Amino acid sequence: MENPKIRFKGFTKDWEQRKFSELYARSSEKNDGSIGMDKNITVATMQFKNDVKVSTTEYLKTYYTFKLGDIAFEGHQSKEFRYGRFVENDIGNGIVSHIFAVFRPIQEYDLYFWKYAINNETLMQRILARSTKASTMMHDLVTNDFLNETFLVPSVKEQKQIGAFLNKLDNIITLHQRKCEQTKKLKKYMLQKMFPRNGAKVPEIRFDGFTYDWEQRKLNEVAEKICVGFVGTCEKFYTDESGIPMYRTGNLNGLSLNRDDLKYVTNEFHQHNQKSQLKAGDILIARHGDSGKAVNYENSEEANCLNIVIIRPDFKKCNYKFLTNCINSPECQKHIKSLSAGSTQAVINTSEIEKLGVVIPANIDEQNRIARYFSTLDNLITLHQRKCDELKKMKKYMLQNMFI
Repeated sequence: MENPKIRFKGFTKDWEQRKFSELYARSSEKNDGSIGMDKNITVATMQFKNDVKVSTTEYLKTYYTFKLGDIAFEGHQSKEFRYGRFVENDIGNGIVSHIFAVFRPIQEYDLYFWKYAINNETLMQRILARSTKASTMMHDLVTNDFLNETFLVPSVKEQKQIGAFLNKLDNIITLHQRKCEQTKKLKKYMLQKMFPRNGAKVPEIRFDGFTYDWEQRKLNEVAEKICVGFVGTCEKFYTDESGIPMYRTGNLNGLSLNRDDLKYVTNEFHQHNQKSQLKAGDILIARHGDSGKAVNYENSEEANCLNIVIIRPDFKKCNYKFLTNCINSPECQKHIKSLSAGSTQAVINTSEIEKLGVVIPANIDEQNRIARYFSTLDNLITLHQRKCDELKKMKKYMLQNMFI
């Protein structure tokens, strides 16, 4: 008998082939009216959701009871789930719309093992391909066909080990996601409070020891250069990864440059287009799409850019990271968005960016303090996001190798 590639120590017994009819029974138990809408469960997100409108209290009696450990079939096709999917109730007893097929476990089981097993597309796709039929925009489950399908099942003791491990992994992922979102919210709040707004000369929140008014400047007064990188198409100049990196709008993600689908151009193209060459400390703004957000180029490698505004700060007058966050503050962003308001395609031009008003402290030490603070926030966001991505990859790998 085949066994999974990854197992916990102490487990050697073969997994058993079991029909779903030995594991689950179709449940048509209706709500007797004692369970209110406060216990309504949304299958898509597995959450209690009480804001669903129902015509009468009697209509609630058409809902199925949905108990802890029950599974429900959601027939919507998606990129992730080709034939629909099963979702297990791991949040508590409640009710669910009668449009869902509900099944109740009839054997001893581990809640978390089945949460990950029954929702695993790798395991369930072929089963559901044989036990569903296509209808308008979704798949309908054929109950008898599903219950006749088989599934390889370990002992309950091994189920508990697998379930506990995957649930702990999910909890750690959620923790890093939450910390990442909290830090993003803090950064957004501090961008509102640490830069002057509505004509003010000082911000609402300031580091101790700094008292002088900030000074109004045009962006071109604190920049050594403002220009647009190569404009147009340059496919004929693309080469392999031994060439010069060519950053495009899609490589700007709000915090730093990403290398997703990064293109490379020939050295001849790079040397010929000096205006669009990048240097460490440059500030980049996309001209199209999600335009307006500033991102730093901090690499030392030679690089070029396409359809991107390049701002090269005068390092004697300002800290480049301070200036980046200043451009990303609500006051500057509101002004940048207004530059292309009303146009069918938002395009940012250098002539408009050059006139962008920025309010900055003349004291470079204050700029440095603010820059360091936001760098710390950015590093925390990156740290939590990277950890989250690593754990998701681990989870995907484990889901592929801890089941058969």
